Amino acid sequence: MIYQHEIPKGARLYFAKSAKLKRQIESIASEILTQNGFEEIVTPLFSYHQHEVFENDAQLIRFGDEKNRLLTIRADSTVDVVRLITKRLGRSVEHRKWFYIQPVYRFPTYEYYQIGAEILEEKASVEVLKILIEFFQKFSLAPRLQISNMKIPEILANEYGISYEILKDTDLDELLHSKYPWLQRLVYLYSKEDLQAIKKDVPQAIATELTNMQELADKISYENIIFAPLYYAKMRYYNDLFFRFFSDNQTLAMGGDYMSEGRDASGFAIYTDNVIALLEKVVDGS
Repeated sequence: MIYQHEIPKGARLYFAKSAKLKRQIESIASEILTQNGFEEIVTPLFSYHQHEVFENDAQLIRFGDEKNRLLTIRADSTVDVVRLITKRLGRSVEHRKWFYIQPVYRFPTYEYYQIGAEILEEKASVEVLKILIEFFQKFSLAPRLQISNMKIPEILANEYGISYEILKDTDLDELLHSKYPWLQRLVYLYSKEDLQAIKKDVPQAIATELTNMQELADKISYENIIFAPLYYAKMRYYNDLFFRFFSDNQTLAMGGDYMSEGRDASGFAIYTDNVIALLEKVVDGS
């Protein structure tokens, strides 16, 4: 029996305090992004291309269009933003900095509100990270920032036979029993001091990517940083520097450099619902 007051598992309901926080979060983010030269876009709810984004496309809500071609409900905004700007609007739009405020949906009934930004035609992790830091400062928040690099898992998979599955699942048993002693040290790499100490002992290709992680951290003014060189993002388009902000094991925002439609780009997504939950805890003093 379904009661009249029930909503599906994973669906969102905002009222009173949470509705006010949601509107405030979206308003402040919109103001910051506009001041930084971004234009807004709202993408269609329906897409033909979402299956190209996910490692596990079972997360998609699927159905057919009038010609029985596969349609899905928007489960990620980044790829659709890039595709629409470059393919559909490319001849009439030259602007390369865009933001969106809209929900995405995952199977079977999960709804996630996001605020995202994309910078097309360049790798600009420093710029998007600074925007996120400004956003969190507006709410007096300083969540932990994790810096990773998707090129390191790629090197491990292609040159040292460490499968992506081991990295996706963070299989510590496999990693710690590797025949490469330096890989065991990468598992425990955490601080800038750890990173500096290990660079001389890892293969040169990995040392180069560790240096890129350190340089990203050095270019932003932020204290609460950790490094996670073996972290593997499960979105197919991320292929370079990657970061995420988190608190109490909840991801508040993530992003980095990526490739889409054969073009370099950088961007981020703020997970609005997780930010609301954190702010509610701060207000309640818990």
